[in-house]
Amino acid sequence: MFAEDVSALHVKERFTTYESAELVMPRIIKQDGIREPFNEDKLFAGLSKALEKRPVSIEKVEEAVNRIKANLRSTGEREIHSRNVGEQVMKELRDLDEVAFVRFASVYRSFKDLNEFREEIDRLSKDSSS
Repeated sequence: MFAEDVSALHVKERFTTYESAELVMPRIIKQDGIREPFNEDKLFAGLSKALEKRPVSIEKVEEAVNRIKANLRSTGEREIHSRNVGEQVMKELRDLDEVAFVRFASVYRSFKDLNEFREEIDRLSKDSSS
């Protein structure tokens, strides 16, 4: 009786499920020791702020965010210091736009005077020429 019931059914739709691996981002250890979840929006906002009014497309910013995320995941660490993230942001900004890099560096490294600012620009100039 069961076989007859099953053969009488007409399947009109098919459902497929997919499984995907969850790519876990490491937690971020802030300067004061507080640990917080990685926040992609915060990363994107920081890059965008530095790049404000600069000729860099949103696509380039998204690519930079994706590279930083991939680098963080590839460490295999469960926690990463915020300083590591900041250094990766500066590397991406150096490649995207030198003005944005200096903007970010001036805040990130807390330049105390014009001399520190000038030294960073000199370092950037040396790196660009070599």
